Amino acid sequence: MIQRKLRGTGVAIVTPFRKDFSIDFAALERLLSHLLDNKVNYLVVLGTTGEAATLNSDEKKALLNFVIDFVDKKVPIVAGFGGNNTREIVSNIKHYNFAGIDAVLSVAPYYNKPTQKGLLNHYKDISVASPVPLILYNVPGRTGVNIAAETTLELAHKCSNIVAVKEASGNFEQMMHILRDKPDDFMLISGEDTLTLPMISMGASGVISVTANAFPKEYGELVQFALKGKFAEAMKIQNNLLEIMQTLFVEGNPGGIKAALKIKGIIENYLRPPLETVSRQTYNKLVKLIDALK
Repeated sequence: MIQRKLRGTGVAIVTPFRKDFSIDFAALERLLSHLLDNKVNYLVVLGTTGEAATLNSDEKKALLNFVIDFVDKKVPIVAGFGGNNTREIVSNIKHYNFAGIDAVLSVAPYYNKPTQKGLLNHYKDISVASPVPLILYNVPGRTGVNIAAETTLELAHKCSNIVAVKEASGNFEQMMHILRDKPDDFMLISGEDTLTLPMISMGASGVISVTANAFPKEYGELVQFALKGKFAEAMKIQNNLLEIMQTLFVEGNPGGIKAALKIKGIIENYLRPPLETVSRQTYNKLVKLIDALK
């Protein structure tokens, strides 16, 4: 059952680049080893953190195939298939080989601001096309549209292969509504690293994390303590990581996490335009915070 596999800490992995902006597969291998060695529960490829919007279709396939081959079924793999053209997403899914992929994460359509009816039909079409379970991704701060609780719940009840929602709205009333009325096996997953602890206390099943790229052991322990109801222990780790997490996002994502991974010697610090690396001030602050965490 996929829900059991997606409980705990998922990591929205970055895409390492070289100076010429080509994909750095050697660095990706180091990152994957770092995550697997520290026992993360699953990996999310081709998400926002992975700069999927800047990758062409051939690069996306090469990246996803590399991760599938390297991971070799040690942990589940979730692939990002999202956009604001429903027909194109459906076509891409229908023509893709899903061997080695355990689920799809699909961000709400951005820029064209569909109504709730439009969101319902968008996700219903993707659900029909997808040969693997589907996770909704609600991040209104990026997309300009919120998937209302009523919409999420209708999809959860009517589409058997829609198994979860990654909630990054920060709207606790909305999340409580989902948790109260969802099917028993439907999962609410945190999409905000700093809010994972309170979300788990409400009934969330874990997180798809950015922070865990650089701190899989620490963040994974936070999540496991929270899932076991050991909130004092989880809170101690949360407090230790809080300033780091805040600094990681102060100049946007994935600039902060790529800087942290560079500091830890795992990847180089390159982002594809239009994104830019964080300022020297933020980078130096991360150096001090990471050094203090050791």
